[in-house]
Formats: sequence, structure tokens, C-alpha cells
Amino acid sequence: MAQNTSKTMRNEVMYQIFVRNFSESGKFEAVIPELDRIKELGVSIIWFAPIHPIGKDCRKGSLGSPYAISDYRKINPEYGTMEDFKKVVSEIHKRGMKCIIDVVYNHTSPDSVLAAEHPEWFYHKEDGSFGNHVGDWSDIIDLDYSNKDLWEYQIESLKMWAEIVDGFRCDVAPLIPLEFWKKARREVEECRPGCIWLSESVEPEFITYMREMGLNALSDSEIFQAFDISYEYDVYSYLTDYLTGKRKLNEYSEAINRQEYIYPDNYVKLRFLENHDQPRAHFLFPDTDVLINATAFLYFQKGMTLIYAGQEFGEKHLPGLFDKDYTGFNDKKKVHETDLSNMMKTLSEIKKNAIFTDSHYKTKALGKDIIVAEHKKGNRSALGVFSLSGKDALIPIYIPDGIYRNEIDGSGVEVCHSLLSFKGKPIIILL
Repeated sequence: MAQNTSKTMRNEVMYQIFVRNFSESGKFEAVIPELDRIKELGVSIIWFAPIHPIGKDCRKGSLGSPYAISDYRKINPEYGTMEDFKKVVSEIHKRGMKCIIDVVYNHTSPDSVLAAEHPEWFYHKEDGSFGNHVGDWSDIIDLDYSNKDLWEYQIESLKMWAEIVDGFRCDVAPLIPLEFWKKARREVEECRPGCIWLSESVEPEFITYMREMGLNALSDSEIFQAFDISYEYDVYSYLTDYLTGKRKLNEYSEAINRQEYIYPDNYVKLRFLENHDQPRAHFLFPDTDVLINATAFLYFQKGMTLIYAGQEFGEKHLPGLFDKDYTGFNDKKKVHETDLSNMMKTLSEIKKNAIFTDSHYKTKALGKDIIVAEHKKGNRSALGVFSLSGKDALIPIYIPDGIYRNEIDGSGVEVCHSLLSFKGKPIIILL
């Protein structure tokens, strides 16, 4: 495990920005006017999707994927200059937030600087040409980490960026050797103490698929040896399968509970309902009452909360990665049918409570659409009740009878004869 990972990361909220689609201009400078609003949501870390130049060869769409990088040490000129980037990071820091950037170390664009200068650092097909191991990633070529000179170059690049930013979100990190990440963490720590390391850990099916091909694919347990935070793709499919009727809610609940004993004591999962690769939360939960419950459960979960820009306004459209796709979600004149901003602010405050830092966490499905979850530590606990149908229900709750405060809206919640009359709105009680 990354033994110095602090459990206080579980109290934090991260906000993801894809610069191109964050504003009409798609520039770094357009992020700055939004920082106060983002801070008010309770955000403590801003993550920028890749900020580097995009390759031109084999581009997908008109502008290309930000994950097909041509130069790890430069700034995408479409977003601005290096000075523009440093300015937005400075403004983030002025507001007491941290900034991390995407690190895409599994592959580059076919016309990258490294492909031209060091072709020996890449995977080559039998005919000697560049290639990649995942067929639908047609706009990239894979790096080969059997070459230790590549390790040194990549770590030096990380050190360069660590002079500016506070950490890294590492794309498909499980496809890169664990020893590389351990070495990178040790060396970067010398120039950026407390550097944040987030792994885009991958789905179990993808791990087994890569291993069947004889390729490197790290499990989440291995990833936690080098990273502070990992994605929750080990349970995400249980949620989407429940929503599509392929699984029952109790299977999702049990998958969450397994995390408590298969990972180290200080594990931190990045909890999300959406990100740039997955459907919007409001698309998955079209009913606003259900969306509100799902959002409250998101914050209640053990781990760091992720908001993808626009999620706070109930955006339903997932922006494309290959073309300009700004929806105007942060236009001050736009009227949002669903605005979760105030609730997110409240939930972020609740999440700061020490019970969410260090607890035994357990969830339980009641019926087909109610989740009851609890954080417990000694004689203190936090109890949450959430409905994925938004309907009323009578729920067994084993706490003393009485009237309790719902921390979400301040209303009273009565427990009588160990029963709670649930009115379809999410409940969080601190005990």
C-alpha cells in the first residue's frame, strides 16, 4: 500500500474539467471565472483532463482525443500557453484548492515526439510497425516499459510538472508495471511532498482480458501499493447492471461491502456517478428525485467524491472527446431545470465529519430499490437511507426510537418501534 496515504482523502471532493468543452472559448483563462463557484461546491481538488498537444496522425474526430498525446512536456496551444496554465493553477491555489493533471503513460499519438526520437521505446508488431494492444484505440501507439531509459524520461517529465501541480490522475495505470509507479512515486515525492496519485484502475473484465493476452494488468490491490486513490470500476458495473435489470440491488451492495476486506485499511476509492468515459448521472437517473438520492449516496460512500463538470447542473449529455462539444452548462444566463449545487455544498460539509474519515462501512439493500448504509467507529456512526426509485417506504432501522435530524435538509426524522417512514427523500443522520 501507499502507506502514507491519509484517510482524510475520504473527506474530499474532486472536480474534473475537460478544458476544450468547459467553455465556449475552450481556453485555460475561461476556467478562472468559475473557480469561486466550484470552490463553493465544496471542491478541494481540480483535475484537468490532458492538457498536452494532441497528435494529428490517425485523429478521431476533427480535434482528436486529448488522450492521444504528442508531447508530454508541452501545453496544448488550443488551450493557451504554459503561462496561461500556470496562472490558472495559481488561481486554484489562491482559493485553497489543489490541482492535478492527467498522465497518459500507456501510449502516445503515432506522430509523437517520442515516436520520432525514440522508436525503440514502443511496442512493434511482427512487421516492425508501431501498434497497440487494444484494437479500438486506433489513434494511439503503445509504449514498451521493458526499456528503462523510457522510465527515466517519464519520471523526469513527472518531476517537471510536479513543480507546478499537486498530483496526477494516471490513465489506465494498471497497464504499466507496478515497479515503475513505485519508483515514480518515490522520486516525485522528493520534489513534491504529499503528491496526490489517482489511478484510473480498470474493470475486472478488462484485467482478465489483458492477462489472457499475456499482457500486464494490475488488480486494484496491486495498484494500492503505489497509488492513493483508485477508481471504483470494481463495483460500477454492478450499479449499471442494476439499473438495466441485469442484477439486483443487493448484488451491488455486497460488491461495495467486499471492498472493506479485500483492500488495505486506508484504501480510498474515487466515488463517481459519471466521468468523461461514462454516461451522465442525470442520463442514468432521469427522474430528478432518484438523481437526488443517488447523489446523496455518492457523497455518503466511503471514499473521495468526483464531480464531472456540469454534473452539478444535472447535465444529461456526455460531451464527446473528439470534437468541440460545449453545452453552455455554466453560462450565467442559462436556466437549469435541475440544479444540485446547493445540495452538493451541503453534502460536502457533511462529508467533512470525522466519521467519514475513518470508519467501518457497510451497506444493505432493502427490497429492490432502497439502500441503507452506515459508517461506524466506536460509539459514533452515520446512517444513510437512499431510494433508487424515489418512492415512499417503511424501513426497519435499529436505532433507539426518537426524532433525529436529517443533515441534508434539517428536517426531523422519526423512528418509532424501530421503523422509519421514508418519504422518498435521502436521509443522513449523525449519531
